[in-house]
Amino acid sequence: MKAWGRSRGDSSSAGSSPDASEGQAPSLTTGSTSASVESLESVQDQHQRRLMHAIMDEKLKAQRALATSNGTKHIANGTTGHPPTSFDSSADGTQLVHSEFAFCANQNYRYTSQHPPGAPLPDPIEEEPSYVILLTTYVSYLILIVIGHCRDFVGKRLFPKSYRHLVESNGYAALNSDFDSFYTRRLKARLDDCFSRPVTGVCGRTVMTLDRTTDDFYQSFTYTGGKTRTLNISAYNYLGYAQSHGGCADAVLECLKMYGTSSFGSRLGAGSLDLQSQTEKMVARFVGQEDAIVVSMGFATNSTTIPVIAGPGTLLISDELNHASIRFGARLSGAHIRQYRHNDMRELEKLLRESISQGMPRTHRPWKKIVLLVEGLYSMEGTLVNLPKLMELKKKYKFYLYVDEAHSIGALGPRGRGVCDYYGIDPKSVDILMGTFTKSFGAAGGYICGPKALIDRIRLTNHANVYGETLAPPILTQIIASMAGIMGVGRNVQEHALLPPWFDLPPRMLDGSEGKERLRRLAFNARYLSSGLRKLGFIVYGHRDSPIVPLLIFHPGKMALFSRMMLDRSKALPPSQRFASEENEEEYQRQREEETRYLHDPTASAKADRPLRPPIVVVVVAYPATPLISSRVRFCVSAAHNVDDMQAVLRASDEVGSVLSMKYGSGGAGGRWTIDEVLARPLDLVSWDGHTPLPAKM
Repeated sequence: MKAWGRSRGDSSSAGSSPDASEGQAPSLTTGSTSASVESLESVQDQHQRRLMHAIMDEKLKAQRALATSNGTKHIANGTTGHPPTSFDSSADGTQLVHSEFAFCANQNYRYTSQHPPGAPLPDPIEEEPSYVILLTTYVSYLILIVIGHCRDFVGKRLFPKSYRHLVESNGYAALNSDFDSFYTRRLKARLDDCFSRPVTGVCGRTVMTLDRTTDDFYQSFTYTGGKTRTLNISAYNYLGYAQSHGGCADAVLECLKMYGTSSFGSRLGAGSLDLQSQTEKMVARFVGQEDAIVVSMGFATNSTTIPVIAGPGTLLISDELNHASIRFGARLSGAHIRQYRHNDMRELEKLLRESISQGMPRTHRPWKKIVLLVEGLYSMEGTLVNLPKLMELKKKYKFYLYVDEAHSIGALGPRGRGVCDYYGIDPKSVDILMGTFTKSFGAAGGYICGPKALIDRIRLTNHANVYGETLAPPILTQIIASMAGIMGVGRNVQEHALLPPWFDLPPRMLDGSEGKERLRRLAFNARYLSSGLRKLGFIVYGHRDSPIVPLLIFHPGKMALFSRMMLDRSKALPPSQRFASEENEEEYQRQREEETRYLHDPTASAKADRPLRPPIVVVVVAYPATPLISSRVRFCVSAAHNVDDMQAVLRASDEVGSVLSMKYGSGGAGGRWTIDEVLARPLDLVSWDGHTPLPAKM
């Protein structure tokens, strides 16, 4: 199929005159394709582009030299299926660093995220813990609370200076009382090293954590100056666009030279950039709606838009597990709010019947309008919204549907268009679609999509748009470039016309092959990790197609230990092995270097003479983000990971889970598997439906 517009492989490059670019599609943004402007800036653009490529070449050479000096050995071409360096070379010359986006050439490790059309959405298989686990969890918190109150009681009398800021002093009330801050001081402080762990560098497949120590039981930390490269299974980098190399990074670099770092104004003031309009048109096309508005903060997208569409006389019906931004916006609106049990369609229909028949409280007048607020993918549960059933109820009861796709857009569906794409539902049948750019697109901010008349009203009345500053030009460029790569704009002249005229994307981004590869890698990794953890005996929440995989921990003490043991894998070894390794300092350092090399050298795993145990950084989640007894570790899968990374996480979880006795589940249909069987049968686990026992390995 013909690819529209120029790319790096075309003879008519960006430096050609306008007359020579007859095949180039015009931009849809008014005033951005003036011939006089192009002829004036063509020489300057060509010079800037050549300078940019020279800078990138120098960076690549420097990183290759650094990898070689660190002892990274490369295999000659033709001797293995891996590339000869720590960079993955694609057909168009675009190079991705292995530490940011893992090499994986085996096309068997791919899957398509799609729900069978017309089939009902099955409830996720979520096992419940025994009463013993729940009882011991409550007792653990009770002990911590009692000890904390005892320390406060004694401390106020023996060390009053330490509590002066928590009690009334000199006629001033305490800004933060001892009761209000009790959970933070006495419970959360015991595992503060597991929260807000500082990192640096590109937050891609791997991330550099800053080493730190504490001498006062996590009240304060001292940075040692060291850094540790870790496997990153904690970031919202679903499609792997957190990169310092590649087509998106190149476009952002060129944008910095043309636009600078900021718009320096609000949308209704001096900050209305042409990039903002182009981004909104691209987003509307990507989502499948008439129009879109882009907001500079994801939280503000919900909290400032809901008050625009709802007010007194409006009934807002909200899922009980909706995000805080939805709850905040609903309260600001002044509308009447009702909640229903998470994803319970029967209770929702019962609530709709009651609300419509009874009307407003006291007066019983009909509601002016009813708006249902749901999320496409729930970030703490990993569950998908039952959109087909909601569409049936929408036709029956005539309410408006508002879907928050912060986590589902870009991560679900064969084309990455979110839950509508996943279920095969026309996105225009949903009244309002909201999403963010921080998860799948490697950017920031959020958007609202819907009918043009509604979006025009939101532009004038949304406080984030009226008073907030426009997104920075590099962020807008990242959004456009990543969406263009997923869409494959080079195959459609109308979609290619949405790009700024100075964009110079690689051929694999223009034809959509790179975007499709990312989507299929993400779908495979998500299903493999979710199914593998279940077969190992862990209690895992959510649907298998979700890139969010919550593993239940329950006990507060195990939550801290799990995070620490995943980061320092030697702590999960049997004492005899751990002590022997630590006593032999030279062997210990060699093993650490070998495990770290795995994270930036694609050949390290094949050359190792033992299973590697790379450090893994995870996110543990506790109250109040989850119920008190449902603390969990939340694995966030990315297309940047490969099957080796998923197996490293599975092996680490198995080792740590065995030490901490965290395997509370049965393993699903067919019972538990050993770690060796889970690692040997990834394709079977990806295709597993969770209900049918898998056949024994022949």
